[in-house]
Amino acid sequence: MKKLEEYLKGVSSLAVTAHINPDGDATGSVLSVLNYMKDNHPEIRTDVYLQKPAEELAFLPGYDAIQTELSEGAVYDLFIICDCSTIDRIDPFVGAFRTASRRLCVDHHKSNAGDFAEDNEVYPDVSSTCEILYDLMGTERIGRNTAECLYTGIVHDTGVFKYSCTSRHTMEIAGDLMDRRLDTTSIIDNSFYSKTYVQNQILGRALLESVLFFDGRCIFSVIPESVMKFYGVTGADMGGVIEQLRLTEGVEVAIFLYESQTGVYKVSLRSRKNIDVSKIAVAYGGGGHARAAGFTASGRSRAIIREISAMIAQQMEEALPDSGISVGSFEE
Repeated sequence: MKKLEEYLKGVSSLAVTAHINPDGDATGSVLSVLNYMKDNHPEIRTDVYLQKPAEELAFLPGYDAIQTELSEGAVYDLFIICDCSTIDRIDPFVGAFRTASRRLCVDHHKSNAGDFAEDNEVYPDVSSTCEILYDLMGTERIGRNTAECLYTGIVHDTGVFKYSCTSRHTMEIAGDLMDRRLDTTSIIDNSFYSKTYVQNQILGRALLESVLFFDGRCIFSVIPESVMKFYGVTGADMGGVIEQLRLTEGVEVAIFLYESQTGVYKVSLRSRKNIDVSKIAVAYGGGGHARAAGFTASGRSRAIIREISAMIAQQMEEALPDSGISVGSFEE
């Protein structure tokens, strides 16, 4: 692993972005880079491009500096993509990425093939992109604002340190970041657990209409476009739904779909131990991790769930041969 300082040699302009529908790790990643540059290289012009993250992340230093559209004629010496496994997931910022003199990808997704940037710092076994960035930056160069962004990203992608991706090194980093006098309680409560009234309503609707299948080993829920319009919610309001579904007793795999536009669904997958949901996501052109993944699919929601269930059943046959679950056993 190189240090970030090595990539910054000779750089006078820098852009940084992350995947569409940015979560806590994606947002924390790009803003940690911005704050790092402010502290260590104020002479380098640094632009942050990102779809606007959820309001619960607005407390992060640099949030107001996020640009949702490319600056006209923008050309950069270095363009860094954070927390993104495929180039199509940084639309509409691909143009500036391609014209940059040098391109770096910092990521931890298992599905990242490392084939769209010249330089790659991709480590699938690491908890989060923010954990990788901590090591790239080096503790001695990390100020309080940078630490707050990194800590937030790690908290989100580890599920507040409870997912299996959480390592001893993850906890050591968290402890070091806490030494910057972070208000960790507020970070966790406000960005991870806190929900608006309407977010609680849509969560309740998703749970109320959820369906168990495969003898209670799997669960799915679908929020159609009409329901989203009724509650006045967007994809940014859906955080936490899939995790709550996953926590259902006895469930190995949770599936959540919401209709982002007519006939187009954003699909989130979570598993506990035995099913690698990243394999399913990759089959649809998406990506993620063994226990958390996602993709976009078009068609009827039930047809999408049938296809997903067949892939789950195939893995269950291999991992749990005595489960009694077989391909084709899903019934609507």
